[in-house]
Amino acid sequence: MNLLETILEEHSKKNCDKIISWVGTDQKRFDELFLLFLNDEYRVTQRASWPLSFCTIAHPFLIEKKLDKLLRNLKKPGLHNAVKRNTVRLLQHVNIPEQNEGVVMEICFEYLESPNEAVAVKAFALNTLSKLAKKYPEISPEVKLLIEDQIAHQSAAFKVSARRFLKEFS
Repeated sequence: MNLLETILEEHSKKNCDKIISWVGTDQKRFDELFLLFLNDEYRVTQRASWPLSFCTIAHPFLIEKKLDKLLRNLKKPGLHNAVKRNTVRLLQHVNIPEQNEGVVMEICFEYLESPNEAVAVKAFALNTLSKLAKKYPEISPEVKLLIEDQIAHQSAAFKVSARRFLKEFS
């Protein structure tokens, strides 16, 4: 399979599943997908982010050696919403090494605080912060304040994550 051609072929669930199936548990194939994910062409990164997130959720070990690069990528200005959404989605499902926890918290708090951030990104950031709050309960008061400020005017996805957090940390 020519991965770049496949990614550019179409943006569909069927194509995403085809890529996920092709990668499977193969680290070299995952690494190839990861390189395209870091590409400078927005359409390539956007389309690579979707299968990348689901490959990682299914096989978290594939991202372990790439986590630093993944987090550096999240700090790029002007990042496409799909890249942020899919990256924060996968962060909910991986073990975050201690040396990366601070960076992940910082990124997730930025997304949660931002009035312009997409709702799905906020919901996934909230779920990731919930996971980290189990280890660092001192962050839960700040998360609660952000939830209380936003819950009235957010979507159902955000409200579900917010209620789950409040139930667990109240």
